[in-house]
Parts: sequence; C-alpha cells; structure tokens
Amino acid sequence: MNFPISRLFSSQEETTDETGTKTETAPSQPERDSGIYNGVFWGAYVANLILVSANALTFRFADLINMLGGTEQIAGTIVSVGTIGALFGRLFLGQLIDRYGVRPLWLACSMLYLAGIGLMIGVPSLGVTMYLGRAFFAFGLGGMFACSMTHIQNQVPPHRRTEMIATLGSSGFLGMIIGSQLSDVILAFTPDTMVRHWALFGSSASMALLYLILVFAITRNERFEVQTDSPSAIPLLRRYWPGWVVLVAMMIGMAFTCSSVFIARYATSLGLRGVGTYFTAYAISAFIVRIATRHTSKIYGRHRMIVAGMIGHAIGYTGLCYVTAEWHFALPAICSGFAHALLFPCVVSLGTEPFPKQFRGTGTTLVLCFIDLGGVLTAPLLGAIIDHVGFQAMFMTTAVAALVSTVHYAIVSARVVDPEMLGEHHGFENEESTPLPEPERPAVPQPEPCKTGCA
Repeated sequence: MNFPISRLFSSQEETTDETGTKTETAPSQPERDSGIYNGVFWGAYVANLILVSANALTFRFADLINMLGGTEQIAGTIVSVGTIGALFGRLFLGQLIDRYGVRPLWLACSMLYLAGIGLMIGVPSLGVTMYLGRAFFAFGLGGMFACSMTHIQNQVPPHRRTEMIATLGSSGFLGMIIGSQLSDVILAFTPDTMVRHWALFGSSASMALLYLILVFAITRNERFEVQTDSPSAIPLLRRYWPGWVVLVAMMIGMAFTCSSVFIARYATSLGLRGVGTYFTAYAISAFIVRIATRHTSKIYGRHRMIVAGMIGHAIGYTGLCYVTAEWHFALPAICSGFAHALLFPCVVSLGTEPFPKQFRGTGTTLVLCFIDLGGVLTAPLLGAIIDHVGFQAMFMTTAVAALVSTVHYAIVSARVVDPEMLGEHHGFENEESTPLPEPERPAVPQPEPCKTGCA
C-alpha cells in the first residue's frame, strides 16, 4: 500500500545509507548542511512529541503508589530500583545499537515501554510486578530517547549536532504541554480510584503504540552493515571519558526525578487541582529558550550555557518552596524550563563528542546512563526527606546540590575553550561521514640543481 505518510519520509534513503555503516560514501558537507531539516527530521520530531506526551501522563506514578498503600519513600525506591534495571540494560544497549543499527533496538525498546505499562497497571500491587514493570518502562523509555538521538545525530555533520539535538528536543516541550494538560482533564473527569490510573496509563500506552508505528515508518528504508568489532560499554567509557560533564548529567537526573515523580504529589498535598500550570509554564519557557538558543553554543560555548542552566535549576527549585496556590508554580517552572532548554543538548553533545561515529550509540546511551544514575541515587533520598521533614526541605536539598555542582563545574571549565566557538570539529577525528580536511602546509623551497658541479 502507498500511504500518504510515505511521502513524508521519502528522503530517508538519501540520508540513512551511511548511518552506522563503514562502507558507504556520505554526501558532501554542503549537501548535508542544506538538507538536515528534511522528512526524516520532521518524522522524528513528531515521534518525540508523542513520546514525551505519553511520558507526561505517567507523572502521577507516586499517586498510584500512594493509592496502593505506599509512602513517598517507597515510590522513590521503586523508581530507583526500576532505573537500576534500566541502567544495567543500557550497558548493552549502546553496543547493540552500534552493532545492529538503530531500527531493531528502537522498535524493541518501544515494545518494552508498552510491556512495562501493562505490568504496572494490569497487576496493580506493591510486589515484584510493580518493580519489574517500572524497570521495563524505564529501560524502554530511555532506549527510545537514546535511539532517537543517535538516529538524528547520524544525519548531520558534527558541528551541527548540538543544534539538531536542541531543535529535536523542542518537540518534547510541546509534548509536555499536551501530556500535562491531558492529565489534568483526566483527573477532572475520573474518580480518585484505580479508574483514574487506568485512564492515565492507558492513554500513555495508546500514544506509545502510535509512536511505535511512526518509528517503523521513519526507519523502514534504513540499511545497516552489521559490525562484528563493537566493543562493550565499559572499555569505551574508559577510552573516551567525557569528563566533568557527567556530574551535570547526574544533576539533570535528580531534577527529572524531582519534577516527574514528586511535584504531582506536592500539588496533591497542598490541595491544588493539578500540575498542568507547572508543566505548561515549564514547557513554554523551555520551548522558547531552546529555539532562541539553538545556535548560542557557537557564540558563548556549551560550558557557559551549562553554568547558566544549572543556576536556573537552583532558582527554580528554591521557588517551589513558596508555592501556596496553583499559579505560584509558574515562576519556578519558567526557571527550570530555562535550565532544561540549555542543559540537555549541551550535556549530550559534550558527553558524546569524544566518541567516534561508529560508537555513537554507546556514547549516547552512556550519557543518558549518567542522567539515570542521578535519579537512582537521589530518588530514595528525596522521598525519605519528604517523609521525615517535608517537601520544602526536599526542594531546598535539590537546589543546594544544583548550586554546589554549578560552582564546581564553573571552576573546572573556566579555562576550557569550546571547539564550537572556534568553528572547529575538535573531537571528531574519527568521524567517517565527514572527514576533516588536511591542513594546508606551506611550500618548502627546493634548492636549485647544481649546474657547475657540487662539492
């Protein structure tokens, strides 16, 4: 059948022949620069919007655990244990992407996400099924993001990867608005029983199914030569260590845990209607900042953008301590949205920069692993602080941790020059799709041959 959607992805064959392949010849750099916003990109853009919308519908997970008789600390522990399982799986995910290509792993992770939701809602209890379902959910979600970013980075020249990650990520903020608003609508029309969570997670699963179909279409023409020399993640991490940017990645994980797990419970504890105001303001702020700053790394450098973003997080989480009405969420959300918009593309592009293209899948998953690790280490701690001290203490702990990390990163990166500011391709000497030109060498004058005889 020839569906109209096929025309949307008609350029796939032209852009993915070289993806992950050592033997294909890539288009020239001017061709790639002029056509990066093509049907493949916009297909990935819509898919990412759907995925983030689906994930936003699961932000009431702590409410589900509370309904089943659990505490905030138990909710944090389930999230942490689930993420540990996902982390273990990701140590192999990147290697599998590098070896077999993005398509099979992307589809498999999408199906694993659906399986996780099915386990959490199909057998609602605080037993092993909930932990296993959360692990499947977390691994599937992280794998979907990793495959999406690996796929889109492989379509563009090295010096535009930060821009492409930033632009693709802007769809996520639109998805956050859609998902959070839909969540509040479901809350308004469902009783405070399991029916509410069936509706929330069932809607998330429906979106994930649509996402799976879209990914199948995006990657249908992908051709990949299976690699047999793909090393495991740990040796690659030692060889291409990203540096202190991994600390920032862990702070992002802490911030994600705080917003996606506990802010909904905070609103409930205050007797507020929902969290649509927070996530809508967050997403609008992040979308505007992301679009406005997608070229900023070439002017100010990614290290300065990271410092500015971390300061935004510190201010945003401090502001949450003073919320007493739903509209009070707006200012902290704007600050955190600003932070998210700056941090994520900079951290991913800096973290994957040392990895050559044939190991880009592993590099991307390892950076996302550090984000997950931040959530693993902080989720139980933040939940325990809420149980024993309160939400305000938890938010202040998050803000102080972000501020301390900001100061440290500002010090260690103060004298580091970002290659993107210089217009250089530093760190991509092993890129196979866009090899660096050989520098011009000055001509060395040659002596004239002897005409009268030489000693």
